[in-house]
Amino acid sequence: MRCSLTHCLFTALAAGFLWLFLTLQLPGDMDQDRHTPRDRYGGRKAPRSPANWQDLTATYMKRIQQRRKTWLTVGISSGPGRDPYGLLYTLSSLFRASSTAEQKHLTVLVHLADADVAWLRETVARVARLFGPQVLAGRLVLIHTPSDAYSSAGPVIGGREARWGDAASQQNADHAFLASSAAGHSDYFLLLRDNVYCAPGFLAHIRRKVWALRARPWALLEFSNRASLAKLFRARDLPRLARYLLLFRHDQPLGWLIPRFSILQAQRRPILFRPFLFYYRVSYRRAARGPKAKAKAKAMPVAPSRGPPPGPHNPPGAVFTDMRVLGVHAPWEAYTLDESFFWTHNVSAGSHLTVILNRPASLSRVQVLTGTLVEGTHALRTGQVELGRGPEGVPPFCTSFVLLGPLREGQLDEEALPAAAGSNVSCVKLVVNADQPGGLMVRHVYLWEEESPGPAAVVAWG
Repeated sequence: MRCSLTHCLFTALAAGFLWLFLTLQLPGDMDQDRHTPRDRYGGRKAPRSPANWQDLTATYMKRIQQRRKTWLTVGISSGPGRDPYGLLYTLSSLFRASSTAEQKHLTVLVHLADADVAWLRETVARVARLFGPQVLAGRLVLIHTPSDAYSSAGPVIGGREARWGDAASQQNADHAFLASSAAGHSDYFLLLRDNVYCAPGFLAHIRRKVWALRARPWALLEFSNRASLAKLFRARDLPRLARYLLLFRHDQPLGWLIPRFSILQAQRRPILFRPFLFYYRVSYRRAARGPKAKAKAKAMPVAPSRGPPPGPHNPPGAVFTDMRVLGVHAPWEAYTLDESFFWTHNVSAGSHLTVILNRPASLSRVQVLTGTLVEGTHALRTGQVELGRGPEGVPPFCTSFVLLGPLREGQLDEEALPAAAGSNVSCVKLVVNADQPGGLMVRHVYLWEEESPGPAAVVAWG
């Protein structure tokens, strides 16, 4: 009987899932009781410390050491947290931000760092269901550390207790195992977190920076200003990094240890690149700040609907700017509903970024956010937002504008727009009122319609 296409596809995916589970099956989990030595009183002996951390790593990495070597390995250590989908969003952003050709030079290594069997099974099932092609191609590898590996990593020096708590010590050990496991897979290793947005074309950008520093000695390159996010290492230094994290895992948190590893490698000064290529992913509702916003969010009842939470609509339109456009973070990224943004620098008075809608819309709210989410740096210090009508030309541009309001601390949020101002709007323009040297981040242009017509479609002009 001839097999249908659907049945064949289902069979192939099932085989892929089985292969994934076999890859995750660790030698230390099998026949543990039979091989664990016992003393004469029937109790289990404490596991012996291995002579070399690499020996322990090789035990659990035997099956994936034979994979092809790539230019970059992206390492992520993930565990149960407040956002159960953070890892999936990060993986999706990673693969969407890199082309098919770039992915041939990329390996993503995920360390599932928790002993909860139910969480492990659920996470593996989700990853296999969403990223089956990447797993089967060897571009996405999942590993797990058995609990006995942590006790075998070495005793606490001098019997001292962890200064920063067991959670920080565990995190250091998780990343030590991740770094040790990644050694030999590629030429370079990029450390990420499991709740991150990745800029499009990040791999090509990193390769250009590495090539520019080919004649200069370095141990750590930073593509984010967060302590343990987007740090690039040479793969040959990973065994030393793993030992370093294990040695001081009880003394300092990961965010303190990672930046100082370069000092031990004789790198005198930090090497930090802008614009940043990686940011923590924060949903729109989590981004609300201030006591009023928090109280409003807390008092908001949970709707029984399965649809997405209320948020901006961003009707279909195009984005145009006369500001400088760099190799990453294009203007249209300021008008998306994810965590992407537009990055430029050295803007002049009169410069603008304008959203031109495909059709006139009646807006009930306009929000323009500039600057980083946490620190508020790289915000537009002096600017205003205008609403336009009567688009003409190709590309179209509005012939008349009215002032909506000035930016305050780099932000504008106007709700309950009067009918005269919010009706038949075709353009929303952010205007720079004074020269501003340095970097500028236009994080979001959010628009709310009185009735949402559906998801946005964005086109970039210029």
